[in-house]
Amino acid sequence: MTAVEADSGRLKGEADEPGWEVDPDDEWGVAVIATVGRQLKLRREAVGMRAGEFGTAVGYGEDMVYKIEGGKRIPRQDYLVRADEVLGAGGLIAATWEDVKRVRYPRSVRALAQLEAKAAELGVYVGLSFHGLLQTPEHARALFEAWQPPYSEEEVEHLVAARMARKSIFERSPAPSLSFVLEEATLRRRVGGTMMWRQQLEHLLGVARLRNVSLQVMRMSSGAHPGLDGRIEVLKFADGSAVGRSDGAFSGRPTSDPKHLRILELRYGTIRAQALTPEESLAFIEQVLGET
Repeated sequence: MTAVEADSGRLKGEADEPGWEVDPDDEWGVAVIATVGRQLKLRREAVGMRAGEFGTAVGYGEDMVYKIEGGKRIPRQDYLVRADEVLGAGGLIAATWEDVKRVRYPRSVRALAQLEAKAAELGVYVGLSFHGLLQTPEHARALFEAWQPPYSEEEVEHLVAARMARKSIFERSPAPSLSFVLEEATLRRRVGGTMMWRQQLEHLLGVARLRNVSLQVMRMSSGAHPGLDGRIEVLKFADGSAVGRSDGAFSGRPTSDPKHLRILELRYGTIRAQALTPEESLAFIEQVLGET
């Protein structure tokens, strides 16, 4: 789809692109977007184009142009590419996307994504829902839309996009070793309705069959286990370092303390031992899917 909708020629505005606002509390993000916006404005003025004229040329409304130039909106890649062509920047404006995409998502999500992107091994137990790396966009959206107090539509779109961007971990080479343990109750909770729930389970089966992924299910009949206090996550890196966190330990904060990590690994190992094997888990998910 081009910036200008072919059937109507209507210029894009904020309503067409929810979730691209700048987080005022993200100092680095604000600085990057403000710098890119300033460069866009200087180049536009250097060629003698008014904001409205430039907006028409790139397929966006004048108000959107002002907000991007003022550092209030994050420009999409197609905006930067089109601006580069219109202003004859020889690829310099288009190249700023490399910086923009690094601050496209919330600070907390970027920090998590950076850790996941470096991890050689990832082990996760989540009790109440599917881990973000296992969710379909529709499932993630349904979860965010159920949040209270409610997110705005723009915030929901932003959060979903950020969560889906983290899934690039599945495309890495060499592939990291990924281990997930989830609860049977999570499989049976029909988030978003039956159709969306089935799509999520089918997606889960596809991920579980990847050679670098181990997915296990904790049956409700398994009794007590060390994960009942909440999520446990351990990430190990190629240089031998590691970081972990648990909702029920160390105030829920990430830790790299060797003593803390041994405790988290012990708990996660115990959880894996109590859960179904990966092969049994695949068969069980297929069974649950077949019950509808």
